[in-house]
Amino acid sequence: MWGVESRKWGCDDMQGFLSCAPSFKIRHRYAPSDIPPLMAHRLPNPAFLSNPTILLVKTSSLGDVLHNLPVVSDIARHYPDAQIDWVVEESFAALPKLHPAVRNVIPVAVRRWRGKLLSATAWREIAAFRSTLTAQHYDIAIDTQGLFKSALLMRGAQGLRCGFDRHSAREPLAASLYQRTFPVATGQHAVERNRQLAAQALGYALEGRADYGIRPPAIDRPAWLAEGHYAVLLHATSRADKLWGEPNWIALGRYLHEQNIRCVLPWGSEAEQARSLRLADAIPNALVPPRLNLNEAAALLGGAQAVIGVDTGLAHLAAALRVPTVGIYTATDPALTGLYAGRCAVNLGNAGHAPDVAAVIDALQQAAAC
Repeated sequence: MWGVESRKWGCDDMQGFLSCAPSFKIRHRYAPSDIPPLMAHRLPNPAFLSNPTILLVKTSSLGDVLHNLPVVSDIARHYPDAQIDWVVEESFAALPKLHPAVRNVIPVAVRRWRGKLLSATAWREIAAFRSTLTAQHYDIAIDTQGLFKSALLMRGAQGLRCGFDRHSAREPLAASLYQRTFPVATGQHAVERNRQLAAQALGYALEGRADYGIRPPAIDRPAWLAEGHYAVLLHATSRADKLWGEPNWIALGRYLHEQNIRCVLPWGSEAEQARSLRLADAIPNALVPPRLNLNEAAALLGGAQAVIGVDTGLAHLAAALRVPTVGIYTATDPALTGLYAGRCAVNLGNAGHAPDVAAVIDALQQAAAC
């Protein structure tokens, strides 16, 4: 830490999933006798309670994966001996590994496979994933993604497959692939929806606030990062309308410099690197790091005095690490998917209403007091 002490599917099913074919037809209908009884908290199953094997499916994106971490903490609190595996996109596999209660991470590469359906290598990887998934019997599998593709991925799991009901899932068709579904109210933050689904499926009552349960990876402080306090400015995001103007970042960076806090400006693409370099030229003593992998980014964020970011997954990672974090929203409403980490995380702005620099500085002081 830096600076801080079943059932298998056929090839035709998988190909339909990868191509997102709307004509996919469900081949199996389950009679009630096919579905094992759910272990409700009023009638617990002693065998289940002793050492349950649980599969979680939350594949992407970065922020969505982070929002599922409190589910692991909740399960571990109620079932300390649970063996929890997690299916996740390969590019985000480092995140579930940060949680000590996750036993195995099962990576998928749907984004990559989808563009390589004629590749023998891709089909070998698909077969290897299917083999890994079907090799383990699970007492229960829970899809908190609520998408048709995630439900279809979970269809290969051996065990009771659970998910949102058709009125709660992001894609109602996903509910037809689950063996047991549960209603979860919309209009609340994604973290709480995930927690409520898992609590119903596993038969426990939710207690307390969401706990992400992770710490920064134990990576030595890199040579390019000098000793001293620093803040991370996450200016990059997936859409142009989510950006915060460069003059704003410069004004904020100069304020932080006056507080003897150095600004670090990560990047992930050539365009983002160019923006980082422009900002560093205008912010005294600012630093543009080399390109970072997810573990390196987590370590950088975890050692920061503060993180300020636009609507990007790395800002959620900082908040999950309980670093004082300010989220800047210019094109989306943070109520349902914004930063969610108590007083250490402050959301500003909304669709069409970007916060000014003064508001961000005020929020930063508020978050720093947590």
